[in-house]
Amino acid sequence: MTIQLVFLARLRERFGVSREVLALSPPIATVATLLDQLRERGGAFAEELAANRAFRVAVNQEVVALDHPVKAGDEVAIFPPVTGG
Repeated sequence: MTIQLVFLARLRERFGVSREVLALSPPIATVATLLDQLRERGGAFAEELAANRAFRVAVNQEVVALDHPVKAGDEVAIFPPVTGG
């Protein structure tokens, strides 16, 4: 099972990559379990995706909750919240 990960804004700079294809083994069931797997990479991933950090997740360009399912072929974007002024 593969998904397309997209990192935007500050996260793109911290992770040093804007996109990656991620092969999931075993298959990831939800956004929450995907985030757990990414945190296991350590470093900037563990810091930026910590529970106390502000970020949003969109699956196939729709902002979703942590219990949203992740399926093969999905595009998962992770980005900081947008602010205006």
